Amino acid sequence: MKWARALMPVEGMTCDACAGRVEQGLRNTEGVGDAAVNPVTGSVTVFYDPLILPWKALRKRVGEMGCRFPGTARGDAGEDPLEAARREELQQLKVRVLVSLGLGSMVLMGSMPHWFPFPGGIPRQTMMFILLALATPALFWAGQLFFRGAVRAARRKTADMNTLVAMGSLSPYLYSLSATLHPLFSSEGVKELPVHYDAAAMVVALALLGRYLELRARFRASGAVGKLMALMPSAARILRGGRELEVPVKEVEAGDILVVRPGEKIAADGLLVGGSSSVDESLLTGESLPVVKKEGSRVFAGTVNGGETFTFRGDRVGAETLLAQIIMHLEKVQESRGSLQKSADRVASLFVPLVIVIAAAVFLLWYFLVPGVPFSQALLNSVSVLIISSPSAIMLAAPAALMAGAGLGAREGILMKGGASLEKVHKLDTVVFDKTGTLTRGFPRVTDVVPAEGVSRRELLGVAASVEALSGHPVARAIVEEGRREGIELQAVEAFEPVWGLGVRVRVQGGEVVLGTRKFFRQEKVHWSSLEPKVQETIAAGKTGVYVAFNNRPLGFIALADALKDRAREAVNLLGNMNLEVVMMTGDGEETAQCIAEKAGIHAIMAEVLPRDKAREIQRLEREGRLVAMVGDGSRDAPAMAAAHVGIAVGAGTHGDLKWGDVVLLRDDLRLLSDAIQLSSRTMGVMKQNLAWAFFYNLLGIGVAAGALYPFWGVFVNPMLAAAAMALSSVCVVSNALRLEHVWRRHKRREKQGGDQTS
Repeated sequence: MKWARALMPVEGMTCDACAGRVEQGLRNTEGVGDAAVNPVTGSVTVFYDPLILPWKALRKRVGEMGCRFPGTARGDAGEDPLEAARREELQQLKVRVLVSLGLGSMVLMGSMPHWFPFPGGIPRQTMMFILLALATPALFWAGQLFFRGAVRAARRKTADMNTLVAMGSLSPYLYSLSATLHPLFSSEGVKELPVHYDAAAMVVALALLGRYLELRARFRASGAVGKLMALMPSAARILRGGRELEVPVKEVEAGDILVVRPGEKIAADGLLVGGSSSVDESLLTGESLPVVKKEGSRVFAGTVNGGETFTFRGDRVGAETLLAQIIMHLEKVQESRGSLQKSADRVASLFVPLVIVIAAAVFLLWYFLVPGVPFSQALLNSVSVLIISSPSAIMLAAPAALMAGAGLGAREGILMKGGASLEKVHKLDTVVFDKTGTLTRGFPRVTDVVPAEGVSRRELLGVAASVEALSGHPVARAIVEEGRREGIELQAVEAFEPVWGLGVRVRVQGGEVVLGTRKFFRQEKVHWSSLEPKVQETIAAGKTGVYVAFNNRPLGFIALADALKDRAREAVNLLGNMNLEVVMMTGDGEETAQCIAEKAGIHAIMAEVLPRDKAREIQRLEREGRLVAMVGDGSRDAPAMAAAHVGIAVGAGTHGDLKWGDVVLLRDDLRLLSDAIQLSSRTMGVMKQNLAWAFFYNLLGIGVAAGALYPFWGVFVNPMLAAAAMALSSVCVVSNALRLEHVWRRHKRREKQGGDQTS
C-alpha cells in the first residue's frame, strides 16, 4: 500500500492536550497510516489511503475533533499554505488583542476610582452595570477561542489550557455578575459586594496578548521551511519547439531544457548543457563562495545564477529536487519527538487535571480553614492558580529548541533527519570514517605500472583495463582511463565473476585472469617474490595496489593514489579537540592504511575490512560500550551507517540524494561534522534550559498564586498578574530557543578569529 502524504495547517490546537487528541484521533481513523502533530507550527502531517479515506472525509474528520482547517494541504510537491494561514491567524488574533486590551483597560479604570478619579462621579450601581457591559464582549467575543476550546475539551471528557483560561476568567465574571444583580433581588436592599470584572476582562486580554506574542515567536522559530520554500522561483524559461517560453515552474517537466539568465533562480535540478557560470548555493548548502559550473556540472533548484546565461537539462523537478528533499526532511524533524519531548508530553497530559484539583483545594483551604478571608479572595486565589499554570511553556520547550536547531543546521549545510538524531549526535565518543570517497577524494589515478619479468607494460595494462572495463568502481575507472590514454585496445572477456571486496575472476582466450587485492592473491596462492621490493615501496608511499595474474602466474602490479580531501586533517583535529576517538576503516592493506591515516592525523585504523564486514565492525565497537558515528559517502556505506548509533552522509548536496544517513552534510566539507556535534550539544542545552525553566516556573507560580507569600508579606497574586506571568512563560521558552542562532553566530565568529590568529 502506498500512502499519500499531506501537510495540513490546522487551527484550534492551542496546547499539548489538543495536539495529542488530534494526533491520536487521526491514528485511530480507518485509512490513516500515521499522523504527527506539530504544536509549534500548528500543523499535522497525515499519511492516508485516498481509496479508503478520501480527502473530503479526512478534512471532515479533523473538524470532528474540534479543529478548523483554514486552507489546502500541501502534498509532496504542492505549495505551502501554512504561511498564509499563519498571517491570517495572527491578524485575527491581533484584532482581538486590541479590542480586549481596550475594553479591559476601561474596565480596570472603572474598577479603581481611587487611581482614576475622572469616573468617580458615577453612582456605584450604575458603574457596576457599565463594567458589566464592557466586560461581557471582552470575555465572550474577544476570548471566545478559549471558551470554544474548553467546550470541545469538555465534550471529549478532557481538559486543556483553554479550560484553565475559561474557568479563570468566567469565575470572577459570574461572581461579579451575581454581586451586580444582587441588589435587584435582595430584600435587604443595596449591599456592597466587591466585583472583579477587571480580573475577568484583563485575564482574557493578557492571555490573548501572550498567545499573540507566542505565535509570532513560534512562527519565527519554525521559519526555516518557509525561507527554503521562498528560494523556489514562480516561473522558468524553457526551450520548446525552438522557442524560449516562460512558464509556471509547476509546468516544468523532466527532460526540459531550461535557460537561466544572470541573477535568476534555477527552477529544477539538472546537468548544465550549454555555457558556463558561477552559482550562489549558499542558501541551499551553506557554501559561502559561488560555485563554478561548466558543461556537465550539476545545478540545483533554488540557487541563483551569478554569472553568465546558461542552459541545462532538468532531470529532477517538483518534489524530486534537492530543495524539496531538504524541506521534507526539515518537516519530518518538526514532526518527530525526541526522548526529552516525549517525557514532557507525558507530564503535560496530566498537568491540567492536576491544576484544577489544586485550584479547588486552594479555594477550600482559604475559604474554610483560614479565618477572615472573604469568599471573593478565596475565589481569586483559586483563579490565580488556574491562570498561572498554563502547560503551554512545557509543551513548547522541546519542539521550539528542536526546530530552531534544525533550521539553523539546514542553513549551515547540516541536515538532521529527526529529533532523535539531533539528540544523539552530541553524545558520540567514537567517529569512524570510511576512507575512499570520504577522507579521500574518491578519484584515484594510476601512478605506477609494474609488470612481472617477461611481461610488457602495455600487456599488463591491457589485461587489467579489459577486466576493469566491466566494473564501475573508482579504481577500475582509473585503470581503464590510463589504458585509454596509452591507446590500448580492450580485449573481450567473459564469465565475469566478482569476489565482493577482494577482486574479480574472468575468462579470456587462453585461460583465467584474476585481479584484485593483495589479500585476495594470498588466498589464491599467487607468489610475488620477484615484485616484492617494488610492492613494498609503493605501499610505503600510501598507494593502493591492484594485482593481476593469468593462470595463476603473476603479470604485475598497478599502483594508484587517492589524495586526501582538503581540510580532512583539520576536520580530524577538530574532532580530536572534542575528545572524540577517530578511526579510519578501509579495505586497503595494513601498511597502506597506516600511511594514509598518518597523513590525516588518525591513530586508529581498521584495515582489510571487506564491505560486507563494515557493519559487523561497527557493531563490535558498540558492544564495547561506545557511541559510534559512521561517516560515509552514500550507498556503499549504507549498511555500516545503519548499524551505527548515528549514520552521517558526506557531500549529499553535490549529487542531490539525501536518502542515506541520519545526518546529512550537504557540502563535501568534513569540518561540518564538528559543527554538527556542537550544534546538537547547544540545541540540547537550550532544550534542557527550556524544560527546566518551564517546570520550575510553573511549580513556583502555583505556589505563589496559591498564597505562599501571604504569611510573610501579607500579599496575594492578582489574577491579572497571573495572566501576565502565564504569557511570559511561553514567550520566554520560545525566545530562548531563538537565542540559539545568536549564540551560534557568536561561537562561529570566535572560532574564525581563533583560526585567523593561528594562521
